[in-house]
Amino acid sequence: MKQRAFFIGFSLALAFPAICPGQSTSPESNWPHWRGPNFTGTSETASPPVEWSEDENLRWKTPLPGLGHSSPVVFGDHVFVTTSIPIGENFPPKPDLATGAHDNLLVSSKWQFAVLAFHRKTGEILWQTAVHEAVPKEGGHNTGTLASASPTTDGIHVYAFFGSHGLYCLDVKTGKVRWSEDFGDMQTKHGHGEGCSPVLHGDRIFVNWDHEGLSFIGALDKTTGKKIWRKPRNERTTWTSPIVIEHEGKPQLIAAGTERIRAYDPGDGELIWECGGLSDNVVATPVYESGRLLATSSYDFQSMLAIDLVGASGDLTDSDHIKWTRRKRTPYIPSPLLVNGHVFYLAHYQGVLSRVNLKTGDELTGPFRLGNLRDIYASPVAAKGRIYVVDRSGITLVLSDDPEPQPLAQNQLNDRFSATPALVGRALFLRGESFLYCLSNLEE
Repeated sequence: MKQRAFFIGFSLALAFPAICPGQSTSPESNWPHWRGPNFTGTSETASPPVEWSEDENLRWKTPLPGLGHSSPVVFGDHVFVTTSIPIGENFPPKPDLATGAHDNLLVSSKWQFAVLAFHRKTGEILWQTAVHEAVPKEGGHNTGTLASASPTTDGIHVYAFFGSHGLYCLDVKTGKVRWSEDFGDMQTKHGHGEGCSPVLHGDRIFVNWDHEGLSFIGALDKTTGKKIWRKPRNERTTWTSPIVIEHEGKPQLIAAGTERIRAYDPGDGELIWECGGLSDNVVATPVYESGRLLATSSYDFQSMLAIDLVGASGDLTDSDHIKWTRRKRTPYIPSPLLVNGHVFYLAHYQGVLSRVNLKTGDELTGPFRLGNLRDIYASPVAAKGRIYVVDRSGITLVLSDDPEPQPLAQNQLNDRFSATPALVGRALFLRGESFLYCLSNLEE
């Protein structure tokens, strides 16, 4: 396959009618959880800007306390993020006792775990709630944080998951904690930290708990926190987040893993189907559309599986339900993006973009080399015919979603970014290491 180099020598700004903040409370017009309203990375209603800088199309920029890589979620007039803040006196770093530990941040203080709500129009901090304080058992990878799981919200409550430090339900208006749940301590592979985001569906919130101990997936009542069901998982550590899909009129809770991709009945947790074929260290979240699920990984080997869910039950490994596979350029950290029946994905966490047809697996164009983007942890997102790819150095490359994506702009901010953007209304929300940004070419 040919590779095409992108050289950005121009910029473009487009104008669309403004969408008033809080105009709609439907999930489709918001960004209520990780990977957006349909778990695909795409918004069908947003019209974010094409170009911006520290001086152009910057609606607001609010300093963030502490450190987190969790993505912002947006509902109505609220933007929510989580963070972890070192507090108290430092002490000599604790040795990391995890098997194979390397490249780790050593714990040398107590940490506070907090949830923040910002006003979508002004960036004002509406409330900041500290939900827990502790000396962490492990510090995580040196590129990670203790607040890497993204929150989720139904517009009434916001749910923040800090892994070993608990799951919390907070009132969106006041920040008051309504309930919390402690699942115990995780021991992650190599001590590299926790990062699986929870997911809401109906009256339930689902948590995936894959680690080097006894792994499980479970459902809690979203209003009371009461346990509804819990199922053991034969899995090692994963950092991928579950999704809920609607297939043939029924919901399925999908959770990828090293041993198996599994689908559960959200009602009772019973296994619907399972499929092997991914590598160790599964990070990327699957995507789904029109009966076809795509799951991917890229650690000790590269793997991408397109699974036909029509009539799927039992073990699908090596069955006719596997419609096509890929064994090269698959993503490791960034999740795939689904746009108009095509999957866009990055090679490992580097600046090479591929485009394949979800139904057929055909790759008629590309791959495409993304200029000077080199280190990408954030997952690509899309809206209004445009794709947004954010590099950790502060660069966001904006491309068309054409069969041969065309560069529209390359934008630079004075921050570092590992969190995936949120797209709502006229705005793109970017969570950096130092600031939360609202970028828009019209007043939000």
